[in-house]
Amino acid sequence: MAFWKYLKDQWLIISGWVLFMGLTSLILWLSPTLHLSLSSISYLLLLGFLLLTMVLVIDFLLKKRWWKGLDLTAQPPMLDQYLKNASRADEKLVQEYVNGLLIEHNKMMEQVIDNQEAYKDYIDSWVHEIKVPLAALHLLLGSMEDDISDEAYYQTENELVKIDEHVEQVLYYSRLDSFSRDYLIQEYSLKKLIQSVVKTQANYFIQKNIRFSLTGENQMVLTDGKWLEFILKQLLSNAVKYTPVGGEINIQLSKNKEGVALALSDSGIGIPKKDLQRIFDKGFTGENGRLSEQHSTGLGLYLAKSLSDKLGHQLTVVSEQGEGTTVQLFFPVISYYQESRG
Repeated sequence: MAFWKYLKDQWLIISGWVLFMGLTSLILWLSPTLHLSLSSISYLLLLGFLLLTMVLVIDFLLKKRWWKGLDLTAQPPMLDQYLKNASRADEKLVQEYVNGLLIEHNKMMEQVIDNQEAYKDYIDSWVHEIKVPLAALHLLLGSMEDDISDEAYYQTENELVKIDEHVEQVLYYSRLDSFSRDYLIQEYSLKKLIQSVVKTQANYFIQKNIRFSLTGENQMVLTDGKWLEFILKQLLSNAVKYTPVGGEINIQLSKNKEGVALALSDSGIGIPKKDLQRIFDKGFTGENGRLSEQHSTGLGLYLAKSLSDKLGHQLTVVSEQGEGTTVQLFFPVISYYQESRG
C-alpha cells in the first residue's frame, strides 16, 4: 500500500491531532499568565507535527511488514497459504479470522471433490451397467426383424441408437475434466476411424436416402482413437440429423505443410448466422435445435469442441442457412509424426 493511501486511512487520527493542537495553541495564546509569542506557538506546532509524522511513519513501516506477508500480488490469490507473522493484536485478530476461513474453505472443497469423484464413479458404473441391457435389446430386436414391419423395426432401432448416443454423452461429459488421466495418444488411420463411425449411422443413411462419400487420400494422425471416434460421431450425427431426405454428406481428407484437415460437408438446412458464434456453447440448441423434430441436448458440439481442444485439434464450422454446413477438424503438424522417418 502506498504511503498516501495509508495517510488517507488515518484521517481520524490526523483530524484529532489538528483539533488538539489547535485548541492547545488557542488556550496558551489566551492564557493571561503566559506570554507566548506567535513564533513560540509555531515552534510548538512544528514539534507536534514532527512527532505525529514520526509516529505515522513508524506505524506505516510496521504495517508494511505485515502487508508483505499477505502476498497481495498473487494472481489468483493462493487459498492454501495461511497468514503468519502477525505481531500486533489487530493483526493477530485478522490472521486468526482469515486462517479460519481458509481452513473451512479447504474442508468444503475437499468434501466437494470427494462428492464429485463419487458421482463420477457412479456415472461410470451406471453407464457400463446400462450398456448390458442395451446390447441385449439390440440382439433381441435383430432376432425379431422378420416378425415385425420394417417401419417398426427401424423406429425401434433408431430409438435404441439415440439411447446409446445419450449414454455416451453422459459418460464423456462426466470425464471431461479428468481428461488428462483418460487418454492415450497413438497413430491412427483417419479412414478407418471414419468408416467405423459411419457404420453407427448406417440406418439413418438408409432411411433418409442420404448419399455418403469419402474423398482424399488416407492420412495418419496422432490422436486418441476412442475420443476422436466420439468427436466424429457427434459431428456426423448432427450432419445426418439436419440433412433432408435425398441429401448428401461428404468427408474430404487433405494435407498441407501445416497439418491434416478433415472437412465434413452436408447439404442440410445450414445454421442461422445469429447462432453460428454460439454453437459450441454448452446447452445451446439454437433455432435448428428448437425447430427440429429430433430433440437436441446442446451437448454434442460442446463436447466435440472441448475434446478437440484438449487433444490439440482445431474444430471450426462454416455454414450458410439453406445451403449446408462444413465442419473442419484440423490436426496441426505437431500432432502427428514427422514423415522424415522413411
